[in-house]
Order: sequence, then C-alpha cells, then structure tokens
Amino acid sequence: MPVAINRVQSSAQHGAQRHSRLPRPLRLGCISLLALTLLAPALATARDDKFPGVRKLMSDEQFKAAGLDNLTPEQLKQLDAWLLQYTAGEATVLRDQNAEVREVESAYNVEAQAAEFRGWSGDTVFRLDNGQVWKQRLDGRFAYGGDDQRVRIERNFMGFFRLVHVATGRAVGVTRLR
Repeated sequence: MPVAINRVQSSAQHGAQRHSRLPRPLRLGCISLLALTLLAPALATARDDKFPGVRKLMSDEQFKAAGLDNLTPEQLKQLDAWLLQYTAGEATVLRDQNAEVREVESAYNVEAQAAEFRGWSGDTVFRLDNGQVWKQRLDGRFAYGGDDQRVRIERNFMGFFRLVHVATGRAVGVTRLR
C-alpha cells in the first residue's frame, strides 16, 4: 500500500513540476488573458458610462441651430469640460431652486401603470397604460414580485430618461420606443 501512495504523490508532484515548467512569458500571457476576460464586462460598462459630451447630447438640428458646428474640436472639448463641471455642481442646485427649470422638468415626468411589471433584466421592454413603450438602455437587474405596477418616467438634466418603480424607488435608464 505505501508504494501506491508514493506513486500517487510522485505523480502529483511530477504534474506540478511539469505545469511550472511553462515559459514565463507564456504563463504571464495566460494570466493576462484570464484577467482581461474577467475585467472586460467592467471595462465595457465603464466605457458606456463616460460623459457623452454636448455633441452626443444634442440632435444634429439642435447642434447646428446653436452654432456649435462652427466650433473647433478644442472649443468643443472646453465646452464639454464646462458642461461636465456644471452638471456635477451647479445644475443640481438650479434644478432644486429655479421654478422655470422645475416646470420644464415636470413636463417630462410621466406616471403610469406598467403592464405586468416584474422588474427588469437587461433588455426589458415596458408597456405603459398611456400607450408609451420604453426599453431598458442601461445594464442591471431588478426582480419585483409585488402588485404595484406604477412607474414614473423622468428626464434628467442631461436629457436621458429613467424609469422609476414608484413603490420601491428603484430606477433604470430607458429609451422611448413609441
């Protein structure tokens, strides 16, 4: 019996030695590939969350009507930097304190019942009782087993929409289909 155990141990040790004989560059390459595979979803999400800039926030018509198509790339970069700082700081104060901003914002807020609301799972389509149809645009999952189907569509300062489940306060970014 001791001989069999020694053969198993010897075989395991030999396998470990054989595995460690991989050339260092190949081992590092394998580790890098594994790390990249594990990090790719997080990197893709981070890329999606990058500040879009004024060019992507406006329609072509709005961009041209504002004369922004005449700006140099450096001027657009400076405008984007200002907009980013403004959005992070002063915009939230203005949204809370300025009646004109609150009035415009409330015109975009819609409350309705979502047909068969059970949350969202990545590409969920929401059919509202007012005839509107919205699709989830941001990743995320939320399971809901309750009876409250009320949702609110809100437009944020950047012009993007989110669906808020009224009962839970959970929210996800959405795009209107019709």
